[in-house]
Amino acid sequence: MKIEQIYTGCLAQGAYYIESNGEVAIIDPLREVQQYIDKAAADHAKIKYIFETHFHADFVSGHVTLAEKTGATIVYGPTAKTNFNSLIAEDHQVFQLGDITITALHTPGHTMESTCYLLKDNKGKDHALFSGDTLFLGDVGRPDLAQKGDSTEADLAGFLFDSLRHKVMTLADDVIVYPAHGAGSACGKNLSKETVGTIGNQKKTNYALRADMTKEEFIKEVTDGLLPPPAYFPLNVQLNKEGYTDIDQVIKTAIKPLSVEEFELVANETGAVILDVRHQAEFINGFIPQSIFIGIDGGFAPWVGALIKDIKQPILLVSPEGREEEVITRLSRVGFDNVLGFLEGGFHTWQKSGKEVDTLRSISAEELSNKINNNIPVFDVRKPGEYASEHLKIAESTPLDFLNDHISTFPKKETFYIHCAGGYRSVIAASILKARGFHNVIDVAGGYGAIKKTTIERTTAVCPSTLK
Repeated sequence: MKIEQIYTGCLAQGAYYIESNGEVAIIDPLREVQQYIDKAAADHAKIKYIFETHFHADFVSGHVTLAEKTGATIVYGPTAKTNFNSLIAEDHQVFQLGDITITALHTPGHTMESTCYLLKDNKGKDHALFSGDTLFLGDVGRPDLAQKGDSTEADLAGFLFDSLRHKVMTLADDVIVYPAHGAGSACGKNLSKETVGTIGNQKKTNYALRADMTKEEFIKEVTDGLLPPPAYFPLNVQLNKEGYTDIDQVIKTAIKPLSVEEFELVANETGAVILDVRHQAEFINGFIPQSIFIGIDGGFAPWVGALIKDIKQPILLVSPEGREEEVITRLSRVGFDNVLGFLEGGFHTWQKSGKEVDTLRSISAEELSNKINNNIPVFDVRKPGEYASEHLKIAESTPLDFLNDHISTFPKKETFYIHCAGGYRSVIAASILKARGFHNVIDVAGGYGAIKKTTIERTTAVCPSTLK
């Protein structure tokens, strides 16, 4: 038996490759599926099943394409309905895979079709639980993504409580837990950086698995402090339910080099978003006017989803040379398939052509310290929890996730300063603000990490786990 976790950091997502005696199961595959096919070929094995723990909201799964290419059966848990051929498992249905078995455990709560998969070894012993978004390490799945009819997030949280108590916590302490996500995912509130654990450890450390916890306490704690889900989530769910274009075709269509003149013409004719994915230090020093920065080397795809929102939005790319296909692939992972092409030769080509170039003013934290007074407008674009745990006393919280809700907060004429934790998110925010006509914005390089080294007055640090 072989179990391999295939973890994708930018999505904080874990897919799983399981092989036994020449038969393979894939759990929650990414959209680009060739890697799984290659692994099976190397093992001289055949992919038999594709298990989906639920309809994913934060990424487009590769289940449809993988089934088409291999003939494998797509398996969902009870209540799931798809527009493609799939096997809807019954609760406790057993699937043979070589010398081992995988049992579907229906665990509604995160979504109503959410299902964990329990792997038993060749002796019939419980070995590992592939817990999807039902159980994370340190957290559980948010219960507000699949509200239908009369069901509320409190109802779903109640279902989740029962699922955990009756299906998960009854397992032996030594059963390995393989979750669908780790820290950085928007599918939970406080996920661990670890990506593999055990049932026993989670019983000891996960707040949601406290033995003395009542259902009412669970519902309150799980739903408390939930931020609104990113706008692209329902659109990804729809793709995962209904199907999508093969990613190879998406890449073939999008990998279109455009000259400066062609790039400008397409931008003007289509209303495409010009997405600049270079490093923030390069973007600051020069960019195409009205373009938006979201760097490929940061939390790229989730920020695209949160800020561009509409997966059908036409996009034109300004990318580091040689990384265009990587960018297109990572956009497609979250459903953004409408890339119209990329600027051939990158930003240097635009600059060399003599076309208009914009820049973003950025200062060091030390310079900010020299300018600081009680009236200077400073805005903190970190997440609310980061702000609550510690911030500049004069700074106002305007989280990047919800920047559009704070547009009226920013001064129209007066110079103002924005910062994040390290300098990535603040440049994203500044690029959006500049595109909206706020040319009086100044970025603080190095973010709060650099600011903490100055004498600017800050609030007393509070451990995030104590915040309610």
